[in-house]
Amino acid sequence: MTDGGPVEPGVELSATDLAVDHRLSLLAQSFRFLLDITPVDADDLRDDFLEGREPDPPFTYRALETDPAVVRAELDDIDLTTVEDPVLGQLLRAKHREMELQLDMLEARGTEDFLPLSVELYGGVSPALRKQAEALLSGITRTEPTDEPLDAEAFLELAEAEIARYHDEDPDLDMHAEIRPDVNGVMVSGDVLLIGPETKVQQARAQALLHHEVGTHLVTQANGSHQPIKVLGVGLAGYDETQEGLAVLAEIACGGLTAFRLRQLASRVVTVHRLVAGATFAEAHEALVADDFPSGSAWTTVMRVYRSGGMTKDAIYLRGLVELLEHLGAGGPLDQLWLGKFSLRDLPLIGDLESRGLLRPPRVLPRYLHDPSAHDNLARAAGTEDLSTLLEGHA
Repeated sequence: MTDGGPVEPGVELSATDLAVDHRLSLLAQSFRFLLDITPVDADDLRDDFLEGREPDPPFTYRALETDPAVVRAELDDIDLTTVEDPVLGQLLRAKHREMELQLDMLEARGTEDFLPLSVELYGGVSPALRKQAEALLSGITRTEPTDEPLDAEAFLELAEAEIARYHDEDPDLDMHAEIRPDVNGVMVSGDVLLIGPETKVQQARAQALLHHEVGTHLVTQANGSHQPIKVLGVGLAGYDETQEGLAVLAEIACGGLTAFRLRQLASRVVTVHRLVAGATFAEAHEALVADDFPSGSAWTTVMRVYRSGGMTKDAIYLRGLVELLEHLGAGGPLDQLWLGKFSLRDLPLIGDLESRGLLRPPRVLPRYLHDPSAHDNLARAAGTEDLSTLLEGHA
């Protein structure tokens, strides 16, 4: 898809407003938050932990390429009071505050100050969400048999083919995939899909993972970076929860949400709860093994949650999914969510910007939306309160 039609006279944002937005966007891209709080040696420490030699893994983190104090000085220098448009001003102030929290967390890596900052940024686990997660763990007792997994090279090949399909729609899209030695698993950073060299992806999960990472995270990044308001590419404040919920929704749409995957999302929620409640790394791992998770899988979940001193972000996958299912059940559309990276709670503000002609249509849409069966799957899932029913008709 291409640019929208001409903007009507009198509805453009001022150059001053756009300059503030652009400065904030560039500054947000100057540091690699998720990469910098993720250990570089998780694969190396895995066997020592699983064999009982290291109950409290001493993770190592990459050196910060950018001094948080320097970024903070630049952030403080951005004068948000000059923003004339009230809607844009509200969005930029929230993003400014989120970036302050991220810088606080980078400075607090590996200390006891990290966890409360994480809770402030991502929230914790509500009793209702914990109840849903525990119900999934106790209610889903059978999972699909494992198949011969794809290694990093094989998954990279699939990812490059998937990205090529989007390039066929718009050759100017900035997105690519690569294997990176200091990454664990699969993640998106900016416009790049990063794959750790030790990554193993079950074949039954491969397409769903591609729709999750490429069809959601890279697509919304490409669409958002194409907007006149550039923070929609890097992500407005609180965008992660809706993004991850939308990415799991993509797995449902393509029929790739497996029983093991749903239990995995639930395990992240209960592990975050255990973290906040004071459980040790080893205790959290033991609890997941007792819940019938393979030891290696439990290690990955606990590592993700306990990294840097306690990362509560992993609770947002299930929470974001629940919120989107409620949104769909109430008749809410998904159309505007492809415009960029933002929270569901900001949808009215995005709608206001769009109605004033200040946003462009998406350059591309997730490929699964072209499949009629995907719309059927989403319609069945909309509004469901018993999350285990999401597995009906799927693996």
